[in-house]
Amino acid sequence: MVSYEDIKKKAKDTFDTIADISVETYKIAEEKARILAKRARLNAEITREKSLIRRLKVEIGGKYYDMHMNDPEEELKKACEDITDSIARIGANKRELEELKKSVADFDTKTDEEGCCDDAECCGVTPDEENKED
Repeated sequence: MVSYEDIKKKAKDTFDTIADISVETYKIAEEKARILAKRARLNAEITREKSLIRRLKVEIGGKYYDMHMNDPEEELKKACEDITDSIARIGANKRELEELKKSVADFDTKTDEEGCCDDAECCGVTPDEENKED
């Protein structure tokens, strides 16, 4: 027959085993968390450094272009020509945008002079209601 002391000893041994496993599990989890935090920090540093490199390369490229746009080295000639072409297209697009802005401003001036446009949201009156007042 199993005595009370035997059950008590078995329970104590079981609790000690569970406690040991819990401590080991905690230590493993703590180490994994430390490693994951360090990995995250290192990845963030790598990302920052890559961003810095990209920014500096752009800065160097811009300075090179400004200094050598009319006489680039042969291996960079095509890139400089492409940049010059892009700058010209940007200028043309900006001029076209300005013309469109003026057109919209002219349109707004005309509708204000006429009193109402065909847009109900413009003055809150639908074209049908506007005609009824005549």
